[in-house]
Amino acid sequence: MSYPVTSQPQCASSCYQTQLSDWHTGLTDCCNDMPVCLCGTFAPLCLACRISDDFGECCCAPYLPGGLHSLRTGMRERYRIQGSVGHDWAALTFCLPCALCQMARELKIRE
Repeated sequence: MSYPVTSQPQCASSCYQTQLSDWHTGLTDCCNDMPVCLCGTFAPLCLACRISDDFGECCCAPYLPGGLHSLRTGMRERYRIQGSVGHDWAALTFCLPCALCQMARELKIRE
């Protein structure tokens, strides 16, 4: 005999982290980590590939259309960092080296 479902299973409070945080370093705090800053300035695609690999994605993801935007948005979602897709787009479009350096520093801090 089957019984009708009268209630839905509930998630424990630890399922979702509701508290949003900020990036640990600002977009223009590039000099906080000089090796990352130099790599972002002179070899941004190499830094982007390293970020992708460190984040657990294929190192070729930055070469795909929208790949960097997906990485930045994915990082914000994983670490519950405040922001939006529009902010990610603006950072990567108008200040690519700074945005890559910020992402690299964030991964370094979070690991």
